[in-house]
Amino acid sequence: MNQRRIRQIFEKDGILAHHIPGYHERTQQLEMALAIADAIEHNSQLVAEAGTGTGKTFAYLVPALLCGGKVIISTGTKNLQDQLYARDLPNIREAIKVPVTVAILKGRANYVCHYHLRRAATEGRFTSREDAKYVHVIQHFAEHSKTGDKSELSSVPENASVWTSVTSTRDNCIGGECSDYKDCFVMEARKQALAADVVVVNHHLFFADVMLRDEGVSELLPSANTVIFDEAHQLPEVAGLFFGEDISTSQLMELARDSGNAHLSLAKDCVELGEVIPVLEKACKDFRLVFAYEGSRMPVQKSLALKGFQEAFTHMQAKLQHLSQVLETQAARDPLLEKCWQRSLLLSELLQSWQSAENGNLVRWVEVFTQSVQLHATPLSVAEGFGKQLDAQPRAWIFTSATLAVKSDFSHYLTQMGLQGAKTAAWQSPFNYQEQALFYVPPDMPDPNSAHYTSSVAAAALPVLQASGGRAFVLSTSLRAMREIHALLKEAFAEHGIESPLLLQGDSSRTELLERFRQLGNAVLVGSQSFWEGVDVRGEALSVVIIDKLPFAPPDDPVLAARVDKLNAEGKNAFMEYQLPYSVITLKQGAGRLIRDERDRGVLMICDPRLISKSYGRRIWQSLPPFKRTRVLADVQAFFSEAGQ
Repeated sequence: MNQRRIRQIFEKDGILAHHIPGYHERTQQLEMALAIADAIEHNSQLVAEAGTGTGKTFAYLVPALLCGGKVIISTGTKNLQDQLYARDLPNIREAIKVPVTVAILKGRANYVCHYHLRRAATEGRFTSREDAKYVHVIQHFAEHSKTGDKSELSSVPENASVWTSVTSTRDNCIGGECSDYKDCFVMEARKQALAADVVVVNHHLFFADVMLRDEGVSELLPSANTVIFDEAHQLPEVAGLFFGEDISTSQLMELARDSGNAHLSLAKDCVELGEVIPVLEKACKDFRLVFAYEGSRMPVQKSLALKGFQEAFTHMQAKLQHLSQVLETQAARDPLLEKCWQRSLLLSELLQSWQSAENGNLVRWVEVFTQSVQLHATPLSVAEGFGKQLDAQPRAWIFTSATLAVKSDFSHYLTQMGLQGAKTAAWQSPFNYQEQALFYVPPDMPDPNSAHYTSSVAAAALPVLQASGGRAFVLSTSLRAMREIHALLKEAFAEHGIESPLLLQGDSSRTELLERFRQLGNAVLVGSQSFWEGVDVRGEALSVVIIDKLPFAPPDDPVLAARVDKLNAEGKNAFMEYQLPYSVITLKQGAGRLIRDERDRGVLMICDPRLISKSYGRRIWQSLPPFKRTRVLADVQAFFSEAGQ
């Protein structure tokens, strides 16, 4: 690939400067683009960390569009996927005048299904009046839309329950036997993706396909010359979901629901089918009642020791098998009944597989939700599974994110992903953190495990929030701490007459909360995991990020415990090689919410005293951007009083 051409595109008075409003030259961006171009040219692997403001999207898009081969770009979220497809790719393509075709491919649950929409409208079994109203809106949309992508229909909320009735899943799609197969939005999206030069997918879709060969990428990956992962720090966790084996009581309940609908509309004369469905539903609910608390995650040994676990599990298996036997007698009547039967066989197989899993690389554990129980078998390492994809045939693999390294050391990420042959590169953010930001660790904080730690966080945060006039994210490492901090701040705001609006994660959708936060201009948003990454608030509305404690994974997490045991058994230091890097990468994501462009100013406050008291604390703060540091509250107050902040 012509390096001179790339320089001409990125230089001060170059092509992007003339075509992209607000574009300005960044040395880091050019260097990153050249490194990616080299990796594409030599079919090699590159792991690239680029600090906030580097402009990594353009840095990989330009060489990707110039390379002339087929490119798959995989992103962390559907929002970023839409942004790439609708804005960034067209802008770059227009600027550099390259005649490439571009397609976007999402999981099937994002596309309206003609078959299920028609059934839902005809049968009219809705959980609310709103859903009944929405169906008519969706019908009109399906008649006129070219894509059927539900993100284009803003008048129906993304989380509306009606969507499950009018979209298909891998389980309930009847495939080539469907009367609407020729008009299927999913098939059309796949067709366009196969024909396109550049295809934008997301990580879940990429790995679902790698494992299931279902979502259309199976034909894409063999023909791809280049695969680019943006937000690549998410890959180990996402890959773990798909290289493992999971089954939930929700899947059994959905099978029961779909079988019930099929019974009423297609096999009403089969009395036995109507009898076995509620029996399975009750067995699933009884299995959930074995577990006392929602939100708990426990290793299989602890689950097996629970009173009634084995009995309820065996009973649920038996009722699923009974449903399967009855469905088999009706399967020939309609493709939908046959699909339900096939699903019942697969789910029985998954339950049996989970119960008898003997794979040494899988850790079995249980996760309990309000209405369901999920049975997991998660790999201790995804390196071997992912390594098979890397070695399948020569192609370039690019992994990029703002958070992949610990103090410029990539070994943790390389080991996790099986990328031992990859080149690595890191570029610091072009922002002037010494001038733009302050890093504050409050003095006299108690031990993070002490009973009054959360109240101390709220007390330490209060004068900072007063100095900033709100305009803050308060990020906690647990939902319990989040709720407690919110309650304490609400009380303190009332007591001190602080008028900054106080928002709480969960009160409405993340998108709505962010919109309100931006519009209010002086709000304080208390959040947990949802707001640690993928959130971009520029300008004065976000001038403080407060983090309650270092984000170490909970020590009682069954997967973490198994990985720690494995590393320690191998004679390694699990804390330094696994737990600490995980914490640093997560912390860098949270801290990265603060400074989003060259005009932003703000304070990062991390309350955890281990940053100062523990020997590893230095390693953590040295992995963060080069903030000016302080432990003096007056410095924070002075920072905000300067220039009338």
